[in-house]
Amino acid sequence: MAKILNLETATTNCSVSISENGKTLFLRENNALNYSHSEQLHIFIDEILKESSLTFHDLDAIAVSKGPGSYTGLRIGVSAAKGLCFSLDLPLIAIPTLESMARQIEMEKGEVAIPVLDARRMEVYSAVFDYQYQEIRETRAEVIDENSFQEYVGTKKVHFIGNGAAKCAEVLKHANFVFNTTIMPSAQEMGAIAHQKFEQALFEDVAYFEPYYLKDFVLQGKKS
Repeated sequence: MAKILNLETATTNCSVSISENGKTLFLRENNALNYSHSEQLHIFIDEILKESSLTFHDLDAIAVSKGPGSYTGLRIGVSAAKGLCFSLDLPLIAIPTLESMARQIEMEKGEVAIPVLDARRMEVYSAVFDYQYQEIRETRAEVIDENSFQEYVGTKKVHFIGNGAAKCAEVLKHANFVFNTTIMPSAQEMGAIAHQKFEQALFEDVAYFEPYYLKDFVLQGKKS
């Protein structure tokens, strides 16, 4: 009965869950306009443990969203996860941020999901998943234009999900393209992936693991 603490900090959504055997039992999250992870993450961890009547010593692993996403957000989440793994002698599980986003929608056979996180200007972080959530194109940072993702156009829907979907909708006009800007990375969906990796002992080296930043960090100020 593996109990896993899941941490998601890749975007403005500070999200923490506890899952057991792949099922999310408890969830705490807040999607603030500005990043609040440094203030909220450890509070959410303490609150969710109390709500679940668990202690740190009841946990079997720590899972963390590995990116891509915000440099600062990822760094805070991974630092917290590694600290817990070191202090509790627990394995570390890395969850691809875009895969957990894809799992938030249900698809029919032949449909694809393209999670897109907003980067700078017309750039997004994206990957492509089939209806069974298998990755069919790797994660990239790419500039969106009218020719983007045309190879996935067919007779079924192509779901663009995430805060980069609005940027895509500006230039991608095919009738089969569907855009959902409300989906964000959340610890809600991490449990199923984390459990599968736990069963297969797909753990990270705690000492050397780094987030998947995908591109160089550029300092940006907070939005007013």
